[in-house]
Amino acid sequence: MKVHFLDVGQGLSILVQSDGQTMIYDGGDKSTSSFVVSYLQKQNVTTIDYLISSHYDSDHMAGLIGCLNAFDVKNVISSDYEHDSKLYQSFIQTVADKGLPMQHPAVGTEFSFGSGSFQILAPATIDPNDSNKNSVAIKLTNGDNSFIFTGDAENTSEKAMCESGIDLSCDVLVPGHHGSATATSWDFLQATVPEYAVISCGKDNQYGHPDKDVMDKLESMDIQVYRTDKQGTIIAVSDGTTITWDQEPCNDYSPGDKEDKGTQAQTSKSKGSSSSGSMAAANENSSSGNKEVSAASAGASSQVEATPQVTAAPQDTSSTSNEEMVWITATGSKYHNKNNCGQTDPSKASEISRSEAESRGYEPCKKCFR
Repeated sequence: MKVHFLDVGQGLSILVQSDGQTMIYDGGDKSTSSFVVSYLQKQNVTTIDYLISSHYDSDHMAGLIGCLNAFDVKNVISSDYEHDSKLYQSFIQTVADKGLPMQHPAVGTEFSFGSGSFQILAPATIDPNDSNKNSVAIKLTNGDNSFIFTGDAENTSEKAMCESGIDLSCDVLVPGHHGSATATSWDFLQATVPEYAVISCGKDNQYGHPDKDVMDKLESMDIQVYRTDKQGTIIAVSDGTTITWDQEPCNDYSPGDKEDKGTQAQTSKSKGSSSSGSMAAANENSSSGNKEVSAASAGASSQVEATPQVTAAPQDTSSTSNEEMVWITATGSKYHNKNNCGQTDPSKASEISRSEAESRGYEPCKKCFR
């Protein structure tokens, strides 16, 4: 399975090829539509088995119209809402002209694809006032390898995904909304536990993507980073066991806006000096399990929560002295070898024996137990 993260500037387009089948997830904006079509032609694509429009914003959808006109498309998957743009009308008309139905599969629906499969993760509900929240998110699986694409899905959609009961663990995550602060919550990162993140955004884009808070999260969790604004088109190949890349990760955790100082109180591990933040960021941190205090939260003094000093509870050494102890959180599905491995919030972690964790259905964290 070959996954191409196309450099479409400030947009998103992902081409997947596997065992003679092809998927295109989003197609970038009008300015890159011809590039997307040309790129697929250079990959000898003639048929698109699944054309997926995450949502109807132009920087995700415009290039898909070009793909519909240039290739034989078998299936169109999209979000079940209406957009007020002429581009949306053009997309709908082009799909109709090809005699194709617009499919809106429910969360949990699975499709076979090439040597693997993909599953619909979102949207669980439709918000008539926010296109981003309606993004179709998928988990693409090939053997033991998996990728998650979320379009512009934001924190509320991420929360619904976490509560869906679907296994969200993956090797590669494309952070939602080009690395915007409206996505990539702590809870979602803890559920997905990616080894790699691929951020698709434009160089020096006007939105300041990716956001410093998001990049700080990725860095604190030791997630390796690829960026189309720094590296151009990026290609990953999965053999079902191992993922190989056409280039090394850039691991550039700098924000798109050089003036973005973030909203998190800076710890000694963080780069740069302490900066002020917003009440909105503090609220997000509270809901997602991050207990660092925003320096500008209403009336709060600038402070950094100290790393919790964990004192092990007295143990019955007669029965547990030889047992391996691990850390779990109430909302997570993994167990960890320490309470602050980067995948857990130390303030929410508790220690139990590994055998007890496994009996409860917890699985080993990929970062802790390689």
